[in-house]
Amino acid sequence: MNPFLNSEFTISWATLTPDSLPGAVEEVLTTASQEIDAIATATETPTYENTLMRLESATEAVGNTWGKAAHLLSVADSKEMRKVYGEWLPRVSDFFSGIPLNEKLWQRIQCLAQTIDPDSLSPAQRRHLEETVADFEEDGAALPADQKKRLREINARLASLTRNYGENVLDATNAWELLIEKEEDLAGLPDRAREAARDRAREKEMGSEEKPVWRFTLHQPSLEPFLTYLESDTLRRKMWEGASSVGREEPHNNRPVVDEILALREEKAHLLGRQSFADLVLKRRMAKSGDEALAFIEDLFERSEEAFRREARELEDFKASRTSGSQTPLEPWELIYWAEKQRQAEYDFDEEALRPYFPIDRVLNGLFSLAEKVFGLTIEEQASFYRNSPDEPAGEGAEVWHPEVRFYELRQTDTNTHLGSFYADWHPRESKRGGAWFNSLLTGGPKTDEDGKQIREPHLGVICGNLTPSGKDGPALLTHREVETIFHEFGHLLHHLLGEVEVKSLNGVNVAWDFVELPSQIMENWCWHRESLDLFARHHETGEPIPEDLFRKMTDARRFRAASAMVRQLQFAKLDLELHHHYERYPTKTRDEVLAQNLTPYQIPTATRQPLMLYRFSHLFSSPTGYAAGYYSYKWAEVLDADAFTRFQMEGLFNRNVGRQFVDKILSQGNRADPMDLYRDFMGRKPELLPLLKRSGLA
Repeated sequence: MNPFLNSEFTISWATLTPDSLPGAVEEVLTTASQEIDAIATATETPTYENTLMRLESATEAVGNTWGKAAHLLSVADSKEMRKVYGEWLPRVSDFFSGIPLNEKLWQRIQCLAQTIDPDSLSPAQRRHLEETVADFEEDGAALPADQKKRLREINARLASLTRNYGENVLDATNAWELLIEKEEDLAGLPDRAREAARDRAREKEMGSEEKPVWRFTLHQPSLEPFLTYLESDTLRRKMWEGASSVGREEPHNNRPVVDEILALREEKAHLLGRQSFADLVLKRRMAKSGDEALAFIEDLFERSEEAFRREARELEDFKASRTSGSQTPLEPWELIYWAEKQRQAEYDFDEEALRPYFPIDRVLNGLFSLAEKVFGLTIEEQASFYRNSPDEPAGEGAEVWHPEVRFYELRQTDTNTHLGSFYADWHPRESKRGGAWFNSLLTGGPKTDEDGKQIREPHLGVICGNLTPSGKDGPALLTHREVETIFHEFGHLLHHLLGEVEVKSLNGVNVAWDFVELPSQIMENWCWHRESLDLFARHHETGEPIPEDLFRKMTDARRFRAASAMVRQLQFAKLDLELHHHYERYPTKTRDEVLAQNLTPYQIPTATRQPLMLYRFSHLFSSPTGYAAGYYSYKWAEVLDADAFTRFQMEGLFNRNVGRQFVDKILSQGNRADPMDLYRDFMGRKPELLPLLKRSGLA
């Protein structure tokens, strides 16, 4: 059997070689296409089972097969897999975009929708029918033949372009490095960051014990401490210029890629009867339209602007007071450095002082303990093994794609039911894309077996990050923000693993994009409370909890430059919505200049203008849709998470009853109902903005 077609729950990663992908994709595409044609041309009266559920099953193998290849590209990129993936991407994209454009299939689904008795369907089945009809309409089912043909061409081209965009970002990031040979140039840099840079040089066989070299890259664990602590303005400028150049220069230039992506998205929206790509994307999300999403962003900006301006002036004043200079705008490569100096001065708080209390294994164990206390879940690491090739013998347990990857099993504590399993891959490497993310590998959930018995299949997922790696002589010690990242991605994972919807396409994270961040962002709240921190924030050598004075400094400093942090996210969302809702205002030749001018109020004034991150903004341009026209959803969901967390604040951080309700009413429900209905079911009312403003110190 082709290894990509192996349906075993744990995956044999070493066997998933580039040469085996074409045969697998060819087979699943052929089988699925034949099955879809059979559904479309069937002569029996359409029913829910012989039409919608049969269609649901028809595409599952394609999604699972292609999903494994996509995952490998994100965590173990290689020229060989990249080449094969690129060759087959147009075929796969055309297959999926062609489903709603199948005229006979659309007619059959319309007939089903018009004739079926809604009372004969369960709530999930009714939702499935409604969502399928809406999907088909949104994807062009009602278009005339010539426009359907053009839509398929656009979808295929967007799939290819967005893949190229992501590869350019990864390749440009990996291609850049900064080598430092004089230790005095490292002044200000924490010892741990120095040692990590030395290790990166050793990995590349650079330098020697007598003449060491320190190697810095654009990966976050290297970039962030460099810009935050290094005293040398000259070197910080080099690092900032390196980061700013990603996606802007040959041979990894994303400018023409973005030009074409934006043009095709706008054309697609017009083909489908929408004024903008944002209106197309947001019609079935909580925001409903580009105007509404922009209004939300601009309202938050107005509430934050005064504090944002004050924070900018205060930072300029602070630098002037420390350098005996005049108050002038800072350079972009000075912002993080002087903001950290200001925070240390005003709160006597250094973020690095927290690292010893966040060894990654303790953080994970504490997170799992929290999941047991709040949600009634038991998580245990399972045996795993790694091998370089399929010729090597398999080991015991679950196979992983890299020696650092771990494998876990999640069970419901009270019943010992196996709800799902997951892989965790936390540290950076050149073959792995940047950022942090969750991905579903297999969707299980409740189903009826061949004997008519109700059973539950476990889900399989993965959480990844690019967090501080371990040092030569010690464990990986994380920043507090990295701890939040783990909690965030774990929230997405729970949303997937706890799904209890019988329709797989409605299960888990398959929800409106501006609702999907609620389960992830609410988890971050537990990173700020003494009771929950004491579960895991323990000194890696002594086991002592965070001292009370350091904890107070940390929480007091939480609102430091909160308006600047708020507006930074609003800037990204505004950029996104301007491009995808007002495309005509930004012609290619003047786009960067006009966009920069319109976003000036959202940027900290600097002596050198900061280039927009348009050409390295993978959220917007590394998939055909992704977060395009949807980056606002982070702030939208932040309103939801701050509001929803008030129940835990009022009823108890570890209140099992509230946790169970969150599981039953949110995490397990997927897309069974409208997200606002799910939220109201949990909170008893619509969301309120005030908790977020209070948390940010902006109320």
